[in-house]
Amino acid sequence: MRIGIKSLGCPKNLVDTEVICGKLRESGYIITEEMENADIVIINTCSFIREAVEESIEEILLLAKLKKEGRIRYLLVSGCLPQRYRENNLIQELPEVDAFLGVGDLLEIDAVIKRMGQGQRQTIYQVSPQPQFLYNHHTPRTILTPRYYAYIKISEGCQNNCSYCLIPEIRGNFRSRKMEDILEEVKALEERQNLGEIILIGQDTTAYGIDLYGEYKLAELLKKLSLLDLKNLKWIRLLYTHPAHYTEELIEVIASYPKICPYLDLPLQHINDKILRKMNRLISRESTISLIKKLRERIPHLALRTTLMVGFPGETESDFEELLNFVQETRFEKLGAFVFSREEGTLACSFPRQIPQPVKEERLEKLMLTQQEISREINNSYLGKEIEVLIEEIVTDKTESFLIGRSKYDAPEIDGQVFIKMDKANKRDKIQIGIGEFIKVKIVEASEYDLVGEYTGEIGR
Repeated sequence: MRIGIKSLGCPKNLVDTEVICGKLRESGYIITEEMENADIVIINTCSFIREAVEESIEEILLLAKLKKEGRIRYLLVSGCLPQRYRENNLIQELPEVDAFLGVGDLLEIDAVIKRMGQGQRQTIYQVSPQPQFLYNHHTPRTILTPRYYAYIKISEGCQNNCSYCLIPEIRGNFRSRKMEDILEEVKALEERQNLGEIILIGQDTTAYGIDLYGEYKLAELLKKLSLLDLKNLKWIRLLYTHPAHYTEELIEVIASYPKICPYLDLPLQHINDKILRKMNRLISRESTISLIKKLRERIPHLALRTTLMVGFPGETESDFEELLNFVQETRFEKLGAFVFSREEGTLACSFPRQIPQPVKEERLEKLMLTQQEISREINNSYLGKEIEVLIEEIVTDKTESFLIGRSKYDAPEIDGQVFIKMDKANKRDKIQIGIGEFIKVKIVEASEYDLVGEYTGEIGR
């Protein structure tokens, strides 16, 4: 039986999709990227905010059309959408779907498919109300990223209870994987596919270990990962850190071990104290500024990425200007922003003084235009400097040849790229640079997001 799988949403959701693929392959199914040639199509959905819900439903309806035309037999919807709306009647809303599978039920995928294959007429609804699933290094998993990097989910769920967020409701209580289990997974993956980069993810990576060991253990995990005897692993990247959960030890470890990228994903959401309290962010303006100062003082050549929210209920023009001034003064190397989404089931949904959508959009545009100028100036500072780049794509034809890659200051599919010019003397067939290799590049051009460089003739390894 041929199964097509589509994954929506963030890297954390992608890991779930990889677990589904691994389980199916272990059970003897054939995985295909061609949806129209599949017996079953599985769509692993996201529903964090309204836009994600709308995208998920749109994709489901597109696949339902293929089913109606007889090009696929069964349609299965997994992940956040059925988990979020488990108490609603999705069966009536989406009658084209043959089965729904929650985020805590991923390993039931084979049993669900067998039930569908038996011709069961009633829609299958396998959605546990309180998900507890947490994969380990024995769990079958098919890596869907390019062979040279992989996401490692070190924890699941969340306990922060931000007032605008549904993650605890969708993903369940915070739970960490055992440290030894994570180390074994990394060793096995590196041996199997020569990993050059691992990216640690979770809803809140800085809270790692608090449930298992009674204290934050991310620093120890990073140290042990850095000391593993792995010949290919060069970069360890950290995403989704919470500013309230940094420890002195964590900062020291990041600063001390060369394999840990000097790149920190630090979602702040806002800087105004009133807004931060209403968001339940567990940190103040003063503590945030103090943390950023400490990080930049102690971690050499640090690139900070943050995420900010505009238009939270009660955000005045003065509050927004405070946020804008903070961005101008702090000068984040990377910054993403989005407007507050009023999600049913969150505390913030019922907060008074909701901001009109046009005002939210106007603030977002103003913020991003400000950041564009900052990003351009920061990227211009790389001109003439030499950096290490991980090659991800090779473009060559009769007239030109160039490479595309990332620096250690750029996360895949989130941040900018480095475009590397190759002159006639440095054609790919002469220097034999392959995808997944690290090379040294001299930067010669810069824009607000991307860099252009020239190959220096040095291999990074």
